[in-house]
Amino acid sequence: MQVRNGLDYRPRPPGAADTKMTMTLNGPTLEHVACADLMVAGATHRMAYTQWGDAQAAHVVVCVHGLSRQGRDFDALALALLEQAPAPLRVVCPDIVGRGGSDWLLDPRAYQLPQYVSDLVTLLDALHRQAPIAVLDWVGTSMGGLIGMAVCGRHDLPLPVAVRRLVLNDVGPAVQWAAIERIAQYLGRGSRFATLDEAADALWAISSSFGPHSRAQWLDLCRPMLRPDPLGGYRLHYDPAIALPLRALTPEAAAAAEAVMWALFDAIEARTLLLRGADSDLLSRETAQAMGERGPRARCVEFAGVGHAPTLVADDQRAVVSGFLFDPEP
Repeated sequence: MQVRNGLDYRPRPPGAADTKMTMTLNGPTLEHVACADLMVAGATHRMAYTQWGDAQAAHVVVCVHGLSRQGRDFDALALALLEQAPAPLRVVCPDIVGRGGSDWLLDPRAYQLPQYVSDLVTLLDALHRQAPIAVLDWVGTSMGGLIGMAVCGRHDLPLPVAVRRLVLNDVGPAVQWAAIERIAQYLGRGSRFATLDEAADALWAISSSFGPHSRAQWLDLCRPMLRPDPLGGYRLHYDPAIALPLRALTPEAAAAAEAVMWALFDAIEARTLLLRGADSDLLSRETAQAMGERGPRARCVEFAGVGHAPTLVADDQRAVVSGFLFDPEP
């Protein structure tokens, strides 16, 4: 056992018993997959994922969350997709390593895109072995969109099938430096909260750019963001060390990464929808326009009164995503 930042770290070996949460016929269930550490030879970690719908469905939608979030962010979207799907559907929402129900990495330097892409390829292979995937779609919010661009833009990856449709939620190859600085100010700063309401208020203070939400909607988004603290109350769900690579980033390194991401974007063959909060400080309107003119020529939909990033809880946001994924036109 390791202790990091005062918290027990217990990586579980491959084949360890999985914890299941059984709810309705259509989900969610909590599953796990063993993934290889890229920076620690021979080490593995478990990645958790929430699964909705028909576990045997040939149509799979993978929904990948943002930097400090977790897979339960997509509960409302998953339910909407299942309600509107014209055929059996499987919706899979992973907790990227270091977040939610997933293990923490032994070496925090690996909290970067190569590890995340490797883990998602492992997940897709596991899903395909459970039930063959014939149609694969991807919904990625912020970091989840960057992972999606890498998965779709790298044609050397051993995917079971190519991604058919890609939804990029308020993210593109160019990320505004001011947004990186804003996120670095709060990411990984350990906090304890006495109550759910106190935590919800604190999270709203750094997330009001998500746009209007009812109190009930916001509490639903906040509950999975918390874990019981051994000292009482609650703490955030993620490994504080996920902030280390972000804080080490320089403007020069960010510019080099941007060039790599544009090359990946230009190589995307999936039909692409770009969602943008009209007030986003992370995805500029200029970048969104460029994404519509090159590579997969993404169609852009903006949401008024929202910054970074739309939560895909509001009815109009969910309708845009479901309409795009279930559009019969090729």
